[in-house]
Amino acid sequence: MKAITNLFKIEKKPLRGLMAIEWLTVAYLVFTLVIVLFAYTRVENPQAMIWGRVRIAAMTAALWAAYRMVPCGLTRVVRVTTQLALLAWWYPDTYEINRMLPNLDHVFATWEQQWFGCQPALYFAAALPSHLVSELMSMGYASYYPMIAVVVFYYLFCRYNEYERAAFVVLATFFIYYVVYIFVPVAGPTFYYKAVGLQEIAAAHFPAIGNYFNTHTDCMPTPGYTDGVFYQMVESAKAAGERPTAAFPSSHVGVATLCMLLAWHARSRRLTFVLAPFYFFLCLSTVYIQAHYVIDAIAGLVSGAALYALLMWATKRKW
Repeated sequence: MKAITNLFKIEKKPLRGLMAIEWLTVAYLVFTLVIVLFAYTRVENPQAMIWGRVRIAAMTAALWAAYRMVPCGLTRVVRVTTQLALLAWWYPDTYEINRMLPNLDHVFATWEQQWFGCQPALYFAAALPSHLVSELMSMGYASYYPMIAVVVFYYLFCRYNEYERAAFVVLATFFIYYVVYIFVPVAGPTFYYKAVGLQEIAAAHFPAIGNYFNTHTDCMPTPGYTDGVFYQMVESAKAAGERPTAAFPSSHVGVATLCMLLAWHARSRRLTFVLAPFYFFLCLSTVYIQAHYVIDAIAGLVSGAALYALLMWATKRKW
C-alpha cells in the first residue's frame, strides 16, 4: 500500500531533464539513426525507420511534459515502462539493418559441429520427444517477457528506491545485445536449417548463404507437441514478430540470467525460487526449439552475468 501511495505523491524536487533510461534510448536512437543515414540507399525501408525514431523522440518528449505538469511517481513509472515496452519495436529493427551484411550462420554452425560433433539443435527435440518435455520447454521460452516484467515490477512495489536502476540495467543490456546483433548477423538454426535444407545440415555441410535473409524470412516449425498450449504460444509469437536476427549471443539466456541476478540482488528468496524453474527450462529451450545454437546459449549466459556485474557497478553511485 505504501508503494502505491508513493506513486500519487507529488514530488517536491521533480527531475528537470530526461531520466537516465530515456537518455539511454536517445543514445541508441541516434546511434542507429546515423547508421541508417549512412546506409540510406542500402536499407530496405529507410524513411519508415527514420520516422519511427522521430515518433519515439516525440513520445519521449510528450511523457516528459506530462511528468513536468504532474511530477509524481506514477508519471515517472509511465516514462520508464514506455521505454521498456518499446523494446518490441526495436527488436525487428535490428533485422532491417543487419540484413545488409552477409549472414554468418555457416560459421557458427561449423563451430557447433567442431565443438560438439553434431548439431545439438537438430537432435535435442528428437532425443526428448515427449509431450511433457515439449510443453516444459515451450513454457520456459514463453516465460521470457513475463520474467522480465515480474522482476521489474517487483522492484517497483518492493524495492522502489532501486526500481529505475533495475529498469535501466535491463534496457541497457537489451541495447548492448542489439548493437551486437546489428554487426553480427546470425539468424539461428530455425532459419539457417530451413534455408540450406536438413540434408545438408545432417551431412555436416554448412554453406555460406550471403544475403539470403535480405529477402527470405522463412523458418522451420517449432519441434515438439504441436497441440500443446505453450507450443501454440511460442508459434504465435514467432509468427507475430520473429525475424532472422538476434541469435548470437542469446538475449533470452542473457537477459533471463540478468533477471535472476537482479532477483538475488533484491534478496528475495521467494522471487528467486519462483523464477528458477522457468529460467532453467528457458535456457534449455533456446536450443530445444532451434532458436539458438548451444554456442549462443553459452555466450548468453556468460554475457548476461558480465553485463549485470558491469552495469550494476556503473550505476552504483547514481542510485
